[in-house]
Amino acid sequence: MIAATGAGVRRYVVAGPWTVGYLVVLLAVHAGMSWSDPAAFVAWASTNVTNLGAHPVGALVASALIVNGPLLDPGTLITLWLGVGVALWCVEARHGPVRAAVVFLAGHVGATLLVLPVILAAIRAGRYPVEVRTAVDVGISYGAQAALAAALVALPRWAWAPWVVFVVGWPLLDADWSGLLPDFTTVGHLIAAAIGFALAATLLSSP
Repeated sequence: MIAATGAGVRRYVVAGPWTVGYLVVLLAVHAGMSWSDPAAFVAWASTNVTNLGAHPVGALVASALIVNGPLLDPGTLITLWLGVGVALWCVEARHGPVRAAVVFLAGHVGATLLVLPVILAAIRAGRYPVEVRTAVDVGISYGAQAALAAALVALPRWAWAPWVVFVVGWPLLDADWSGLLPDFTTVGHLIAAAIGFALAATLLSSP
């Protein structure tokens, strides 16, 4: 049993070393934050409107190192363990570390930047409060969401429709609505999913 488990772990690491390394970094940062008061770091790392105007690169990089929530929280189970540990690993195992990194970074950076005009327009229209400009918004979830969507290519065709429903549906389960407009993080997750699906159809369409 121990030998079989060890062999399985070795296969996992060999097939997805970039993903495994990223998981190790995420868990190390999470542990470090649990032993200290991370409030100042989280506030600086938040990819909100104010920080993206002041230090965009720093906020984007730092945010991608933060697991936002307990490790067994339902959202974390989806983003960290399923999104990164399974979906991103599958993309790397099938297509290599470069394309896996492109998927994650396209979701993390792309969705963060594309949701900005939505936030600004919603504030001007009175749909979002002005405090959203400085809201705490950190974590890996946009990159993980893109990986979940991109992992579609690893599934049999009969599983595509339920997987799309899951990827698009889970962010909506906890959404706050202002009329027909959900909160900005839900919008970001839907944009990240669209990015992942687009990359599945283009970048990952061949081995």
